[in-house]
Amino acid sequence: MPKMTAMNAAVKILESEGVKHIFGIPGAGILPFYRSLKDLGTIRHMLCRHEEGAIHMADGYARAIGTVGVCAATSGPGASNFVTGLYTAQVDSIPVLAVTGQNVKAQLGREAFQAVDIAGIVKPVTKKSYCVQEPAMVPWVFREAFRIMKEGRPGPVLIDLPLDVQKGEIEYDPETDAPFPVFRTPPDRKQVAKALDMLLAAEKPVMLLGGGVILADACEEFVRIAEILQIPVVTSYMGKSGIPWNHPLAAGQVGIQCNTRSGNRIFLESTLVFAVGARFNDRHTGALNVYKGNRKFIHVDVDPGQLGKNIMPDLGICADAGLTLQALLEEIRRRNIKPGPSKLAVSQLRTRLERKTDYDGIPIKPQRVFREINEFFDDETVFVTCIGLNQIWSGQLQKISRPRHYLDCGGAGPLGWDLPASIGAKVARPDRTVVQVVGDYGFQFCMEELPVAVMYNVPFVCIVLNNGYLGLIRQAEKYNFDMDFEVQTWYEALAEGASLAAPRMALGDQRGAVGVVDSAGSRIEPENRGRGFDFVRFADACGAIGERVTDPEEIRGALKRAVESGRPYVIDIVMERDTDCSMGVSIDAVKEFE
Repeated sequence: MPKMTAMNAAVKILESEGVKHIFGIPGAGILPFYRSLKDLGTIRHMLCRHEEGAIHMADGYARAIGTVGVCAATSGPGASNFVTGLYTAQVDSIPVLAVTGQNVKAQLGREAFQAVDIAGIVKPVTKKSYCVQEPAMVPWVFREAFRIMKEGRPGPVLIDLPLDVQKGEIEYDPETDAPFPVFRTPPDRKQVAKALDMLLAAEKPVMLLGGGVILADACEEFVRIAEILQIPVVTSYMGKSGIPWNHPLAAGQVGIQCNTRSGNRIFLESTLVFAVGARFNDRHTGALNVYKGNRKFIHVDVDPGQLGKNIMPDLGICADAGLTLQALLEEIRRRNIKPGPSKLAVSQLRTRLERKTDYDGIPIKPQRVFREINEFFDDETVFVTCIGLNQIWSGQLQKISRPRHYLDCGGAGPLGWDLPASIGAKVARPDRTVVQVVGDYGFQFCMEELPVAVMYNVPFVCIVLNNGYLGLIRQAEKYNFDMDFEVQTWYEALAEGASLAAPRMALGDQRGAVGVVDSAGSRIEPENRGRGFDFVRFADACGAIGERVTDPEEIRGALKRAVESGRPYVIDIVMERDTDCSMGVSIDAVKEFE
């Protein structure tokens, strides 16, 4: 049998599992793995600026095309910087493989330099974590990792590799090895038949499309069932994009934040909910007593831990979403059920209850930004967004028509996820325009990854909704705590009332020629007063392009220039500062703002 290093075997396995890109940062603890990447030369590596950015890139890559995303880091703090990304991938069911370096085995448990027990640290936020103790185990650990990531509910795996294990030589023949089979749990036919009986008997059924339907690539089957049975479709936030926004049966989203008014209305009027691949999380359901009401639930999920966790279903089906929907279609055909004439007025209700977006004033209203986004970009555009009012407005107002064309981290909500995820998505889908929608504060969390896009020529459009606030927290403070405390980020706003003792201080008239300087005495240019962080100059410093927009009539031109530039492009849209976003504590009590 051929002999090779354990890391050559690992890279050979990555190749055979279809890995084409790895996002990471080399360090002393992972260099044997990187040597194999270099020597074999078949997998493209992208050098990131922070390990959290690397794993978010792998995450965005995986979501965009439904594959496994791979990232790599050195030992100690390099590995521990993956924790947030693993947690994000776990709660959203994204298959991400994190490969980390480790000190030699003899130093484990001795508080040696960068010898943290990363496999132990990440156990709660992964499907499986390994610290490989023998070089000969490497091929089988990597093979099993791919099976685990894909099988059942998808999720992340971490493989930690001590240096001496990486350097070990083993017997391994790639010609006689192949990926492990991935088992898909089929549904019980009697349960499928009962589900159809319940749907046919219900007075006002509704079908709830969760993120699991998208992950299972089963949106076509889901929508076909709705069309045959003439049942309106609502989605969770993670299910957004699973049905075209303008489909005659698409009612919109259900939730207390990322909702549509028509989605909540249709759901509240329902008597039976057929939910597939949904977690029934708190931002979706709001007050459970209102959400559950007197309606019955059928819940399909491949993860048995989801059935009954938040909603006790009248019928629970623990099975693969795709296989279950296929079985339901077969049962419909077996009973010779044909599509009947539509008696539903879902699209009319959706149109009547759409939120207002046609604002023309200055400063720009955020709703106007999304009107321009909807009108300018086509159905093939991939959008990426993250936590904050920017995400909630996006969820409420953006019109998406294709699965995997709206990428969001709905479970963990880590600020900064969206910029590196946009890079990963563009690497995965070079044929698509990728657009990030982010808040001014969220942009600053992983902004160090923008030079990665410049370095590797990965063009995407970054739309910054700039209101100089931690917007979601400002709104929570306003209505729940009657304060506006430590949520402003514009320097001029601070100069009007807050203390500037450190690290910034005002000299003379803050509105005059002296301007505002930092503690070292460097002057902030007058044109930047009231705008805090300068996104345009940052983009320029990174080698990207940036421009600021203050008039709503200028938005479309900026979008056109960004797409045509063929480069990473940051559009800083200065908005009205204190626009509130529609939300509430229960789906029947969402407070609307205009």
